[in-house]
Amino acid sequence: MTSPYVPSSARYADADLYRRCGQSGVLLPKVSLGLWHNFGAEADASRARELVLHAFNRGIVHLDLANNYGPPPGAAEERLGALMDSDLRPHRDELFLSTKAAYDMWDGPYGSWGSRKHLLASLDQSLRRMRVDYVDLFYSHRFDPTTPIEETLEALVAAVQSGRALYVGLSRWPKEAAERGYAYLASRHVPCLIYQGRLNLLDRGPIAEGTLQGARKAGVGFIGFSPLAQGLLSNRYLDGVPADSRVRTDGRFLSESALTEQTLGRIRALNALAAERGQSLAQMALAWVLNAEGVSSVIVGASRTQQIDDNLCAVHSPGFTAEEIGRIEAILAN
Repeated sequence: MTSPYVPSSARYADADLYRRCGQSGVLLPKVSLGLWHNFGAEADASRARELVLHAFNRGIVHLDLANNYGPPPGAAEERLGALMDSDLRPHRDELFLSTKAAYDMWDGPYGSWGSRKHLLASLDQSLRRMRVDYVDLFYSHRFDPTTPIEETLEALVAAVQSGRALYVGLSRWPKEAAERGYAYLASRHVPCLIYQGRLNLLDRGPIAEGTLQGARKAGVGFIGFSPLAQGLLSNRYLDGVPADSRVRTDGRFLSESALTEQTLGRIRALNALAAERGQSLAQMALAWVLNAEGVSSVIVGASRTQQIDDNLCAVHSPGFTAEEIGRIEAILAN
């Protein structure tokens, strides 16, 4: 029988771990734990428990989920619900739980996208799976070009006004739609807390497109997902493709075709720079995202507790000199 969970008394010892989210009162850990991978129905239950509890012991209070995380869809939320019952319920007020809706979840016309019907029905299902009365943050997971934007945003307002969520966010919305969303939500006294977008050294879209700057201007936080580019910005692929890598075991999110000689050359050059800085490539990559003005947090995945510890080292990373920034730009331009 598993011993009752007693969290570390030192979990909040690192005050530098937390950063204010936009212009809100919310402090988020600079490194948040995503339950996208390794928490589905096929994942080892004891390993999933170990990862979540270890993260909490290190002060990572933000757990990022979505209705469709698994596999199968819903499984990650069910996994968290079981952990709430077994270990985390006494600490619910310490946790910041987020989930999302808009991708395919069930058959029929209401199983996805941005209608009020889908968003609120999905949120109710998520609450049942997670075994909580409310989530701290509820996102629209993608912009729906066929539903009136006001309908989607009003569903987010309703989520807060009904007590199902404390805050709302937008994920992967185009810049102009997101900025319309910020203004609309503010007018309804339910300001957007945070924007979630893919940001890493190899994919700087939110910076190039102005999404990050637009969120900052509106007082909205920004949280970056895939900060390690699905593992490319780590030591996993420096010497080829390991047999147990995600490229070989799960090609849905990272294909071997992405590992071009040009990409590998960039990764190796970045790794050399990271070594000069006394860091791993992953730590430097996380530090680079966290160094971008307006970024509140990065979402990392983990299959081992050591990965969580290693990623947390980025919180105390030295800043980048002008010479280092120039070298990074030159590497990525090559």
